[in-house]
Amino acid sequence: MSQKIQWGILGTGSIAHKFATGLSFLSDAELVSVGSRNTERANQFADGFDIPNRHPSYESLASDPNVDIIYVATPHNLHCENTQLCLESGKAVICEKPFAINADQATRMIESAQAEKLFLMEAMWTRYLPLMVELQAMLAENLIGEVRMLTADFGFRAGINPESRLFTPKLGGGALLDVGVYTVSLSSMIFGSPTQVVSLAHLGETGVDEQAGIVLGHAQNELAILHTAIRTNTPQEAIIMGTKGRIRIHSPWWIPNTMTIELSGEPTQTVEIPYQGNGYHYEASEAMNCLRSNKLESDSMPLSETISIMQTLDQIRDQWGLKYPMEK
Repeated sequence: MSQKIQWGILGTGSIAHKFATGLSFLSDAELVSVGSRNTERANQFADGFDIPNRHPSYESLASDPNVDIIYVATPHNLHCENTQLCLESGKAVICEKPFAINADQATRMIESAQAEKLFLMEAMWTRYLPLMVELQAMLAENLIGEVRMLTADFGFRAGINPESRLFTPKLGGGALLDVGVYTVSLSSMIFGSPTQVVSLAHLGETGVDEQAGIVLGHAQNELAILHTAIRTNTPQEAIIMGTKGRIRIHSPWWIPNTMTIELSGEPTQTVEIPYQGNGYHYEASEAMNCLRSNKLESDSMPLSETISIMQTLDQIRDQWGLKYPMEK
């Protein structure tokens, strides 16, 4: 592997632009290739980021010998297909969240990576932001005692467009897979896999979940109370409650700069840990560190946890009776 790790991006949508911008903050990364199913879009994207290799198909990008690792940035319904294409072409992959449509797809993706002995990681970028890394250290040190409860929400109000990604079932639309996954992943990071799932949702006129409330129970009776929406603005805060106090991650908690620590009998403390740039380079740096260490998965976002999160998302949708066309 060269001194600089060579990146390719599969897809040219908004999230691909954010990731490409993030890579510019890493001196040991080089964005050398982009692939799209549309030649004009591939060229426009490449021109915008000074990318030398532009491919008119995903297959062409996956076969590019200049690329060490590919970031899959396509809609949810294509993650499994696109990730397996890259893996079977000999490329390491980080795949945008949600990792797949369901746990079955996620399992196939992981089995492909294991068969090819290649690195694979879910791109849950929030987990790698500096404040979240510090939060995990605080919880590991029992700063607020035994953690008992979590509340977290992620909702916004979007205009209804039946053709858009958010509202189209065939694209895996709805609040849960788009932004609810952030709250479920945060709960997983803190408590691990749930032992009980209870949820309610409103399914809108296009058939996707427009808002939902979720309660996750865990082995030691810990509770996570989560809300997600694409038609309702929510505070976008997270509060972690323990036996000695609580930590409030200020809005927007999923890309945080500030948290407040309230310990019993002590003055409230505000901690500010800004992230650089747009924050997307932290997950890329984790992937590159893993590649240089010859790891096949990330210790901080292991594939077993990705499967567990997908299984939880499946259980939640099962309770609503929400199945996507590709699942029927």
